[in-house]
Amino acid sequence: MPLEHFDIVLAHDSDRERRTREQLERILATHDVGRWIRTRHVVIEERAIPHSHPKLTLNTRHLDDDDLLLATFVHEQLHWLVLEHQGSLRAAINEIRAFAPDIPVGFPRGADSKAASYLHVVVNYLEGEAMEEVLGSERARRVLDHWMRDHYTGIYELVSNEAERLRTIIERRGLRP
Repeated sequence: MPLEHFDIVLAHDSDRERRTREQLERILATHDVGRWIRTRHVVIEERAIPHSHPKLTLNTRHLDDDDLLLATFVHEQLHWLVLEHQGSLRAAINEIRAFAPDIPVGFPRGADSKAASYLHVVVNYLEGEAMEEVLGSERARRVLDHWMRDHYTGIYELVSNEAERLRTIIERRGLRP
């Protein structure tokens, strides 16, 4: 997707925010992630926790690692994507709840609620698929291994351990872009 289609705003116009914008623009120019893009409005805010809504917001944490910034960007885009399919998302979450009733909640193992943790199982699974397609299996595995030590650790562990089961659910529910 051409970069001119993106509106990348810097929250404070700091050096780190400018460098992250340049890094993101370079990444998007060299990696085909068009099928996962759902919003073209991006805010870079140095100390923000990355989030998808109301505007996709990234921080400057991954200046030294293009793969982690790309994964974060795609992850936040995937929140937009799954919200386009509310019924399918609910059905997938119900299936996941049946085999994973004790989903982790709270940092660092889970999200801030059970509902958010189940949503992240779907988003994190799709993120892994996207990274494998874009970066290849070795680099995608390095990203997953990093996240499994960083945040949503229990959710990423569940995604890793139940990848085949999740693949079946995601396919059956039509949640793949």
